Amino acid sequence: MDLNQITSPSFLKKLDKKQLEQLSREIRKFLIENLSVTGGHIGPNLGVVELTIALHKTFDSPTDKFIFDVGHQAYVHKILTGRAGQFNTLRQYKGLSGFPKMLESEHDVWETGHSSTSLSAAMGMAAARDMKGEKNYIVPIIGDGALTGGMALEALNHIGHMKTNMTVILNDNEMSIAPNVGALHSVLGKLRTAGKYNSAKDELEYILKKIPAVGGKMAAAAERLKDSLKYLVVSGVFFEELGFTYLGPIDGHDFYDLERNLQYAKKMEGPVLLHVITKKGKGYRPAEDDKIGAWHGTGPYKIETGDFVKSPTIAPSWSGLVAETVRKIAREDKRVAAITPAMPVGSKLENFAAEFPNRFFDVGIAEQHAATMAAGLATQGMKPFLAIYSTFLQRAYDQMLHDITRQNLNVFIGIDRAGLVGADGETHQGVFDIAFLRHMPNLVIMMPKDENEGQHMVKTALSYDDGPIAMRYPRGNGLGVPMDEQLKRIPIGTWEVLREGTDGTILTFGTTIPMALQAAERLSLKGMQVKVVNARFIKPLDNIMLRELFADGKPIVTVEEAVLAGGFGSAVIEYAHDVMETVPPIHRLGIPDEFIEHGSVDKLLEEIDLTVDYLERDMEEMIRKHAVEREIV
Repeated sequence: MDLNQITSPSFLKKLDKKQLEQLSREIRKFLIENLSVTGGHIGPNLGVVELTIALHKTFDSPTDKFIFDVGHQAYVHKILTGRAGQFNTLRQYKGLSGFPKMLESEHDVWETGHSSTSLSAAMGMAAARDMKGEKNYIVPIIGDGALTGGMALEALNHIGHMKTNMTVILNDNEMSIAPNVGALHSVLGKLRTAGKYNSAKDELEYILKKIPAVGGKMAAAAERLKDSLKYLVVSGVFFEELGFTYLGPIDGHDFYDLERNLQYAKKMEGPVLLHVITKKGKGYRPAEDDKIGAWHGTGPYKIETGDFVKSPTIAPSWSGLVAETVRKIAREDKRVAAITPAMPVGSKLENFAAEFPNRFFDVGIAEQHAATMAAGLATQGMKPFLAIYSTFLQRAYDQMLHDITRQNLNVFIGIDRAGLVGADGETHQGVFDIAFLRHMPNLVIMMPKDENEGQHMVKTALSYDDGPIAMRYPRGNGLGVPMDEQLKRIPIGTWEVLREGTDGTILTFGTTIPMALQAAERLSLKGMQVKVVNARFIKPLDNIMLRELFADGKPIVTVEEAVLAGGFGSAVIEYAHDVMETVPPIHRLGIPDEFIEHGSVDKLLEEIDLTVDYLERDMEEMIRKHAVEREIV
């Protein structure tokens, strides 16, 4: 079958089991070949091929609503709904999104990139359906990793309480990104090994019906025996106690098993949970054999060997630099502990975990718990390092405010993937953290210009005893600068002049420093000398240097790879307004008031005018205008 010719999933209704199996093989081949070029979430999608086909064969999308949790497992869904021909543009600028996208298709009814949202969204859609008197099916698809998120458990509780008609698909592959952890994971493990409770219960019911003239006490005893079987066969019966009819475990790669149980679920009243066992990476040996999450989402790779295609670099990854510096300090300071919400691989904490197993905590997809647990550690004199992606720190806002900063606890928050991250798009761009953290009292926020300064900032953070401190660092690798042997503390709230100048100043930090230095060099060729300041402490500001710059009266441009609203530039303007009678011209460059879609970081920066060319032009215009105004005066 030519997958590019698919326009609607309706053709699946006519296919028999043999044809469905052939289609599965073709889809897997398509995914392996295409993602070897573009990269993407190959592991999750190879695991749900049969499941996604069975869902589209059994239900009628878009009348019936499929809500994919996280959304990184929706590639097969995209193929079956007519988007195979766009896969050469996957996660590229103006190309096919790596997550469900309403603008792409009417079959994408929910957009997401964070976990544990599907059940709450499904409850809302089901409630709307019932209020409107409609009869369609609502089908959230959630992984066992996402089920550990508190929001998912809140939704399960509500759905079970309301007895809402809904078919929940629990895609159980024993992994989220990394292997899953926690008590709920253990419950699912018992369910996997317990065998099929429903088939056993049905067999017992059949036997009971064969007993002639069972009446009164015998019938009641028989019913109690049947009901108690679930406690014998399935340890815990977690979902049934929450009000769900539990079906499973089901072989997620067997079309007969899938279709039989899906049809059964359609006929039942109230919420049903289908526990489907799948193999992450199925059909491609390197992905199947992955035990640490390396094949969850990848860049390009060589199909024959499974080797990843990487650009040559001599610089360490930012995540690795920070994690290894924390590990180095932990050898000398037994108070140092590390916490991650299900990202030990992404945060490069595997070595820390191996060396200090009693001081390492992977709490699963539970950012709120991770933040407050870090606060609890800090109350007891520990030095917790909370490694968390910028986009996921958003989910722990209240815990940052209420539990960490309000109590002024010594927690070191490593904000990984700060700034634009590119291919994963709006849900993953780490551009909001400055704005939602800057107003929190007691919190220090910093970002290094390079990896050498980065290791000193880690030392600064773990030596800081006056409250919480956060360090932003970007995705990818450092600049390859020489590294100091000895770690040192950086005075809190101090900036660094990287280039002297008398005609204007660029204030910036982190990834935009090279842009500022290049713009200043270009301007020097035009006879304009621009000072470039490494504003490495975003909070507190270097008030002494700022007063000097304001008093000088020369134009200032602030540059940040973060949202302008409430960001670093806003802080500079606020300070100028509060302490100065006259304020020099100040322009702000950064992320505008919009969500930034997927694509290469360079393309995205160009789209929003956050480039060397624009910065040079803006600074030049400000300097020339300022000179004219001074002449007039």
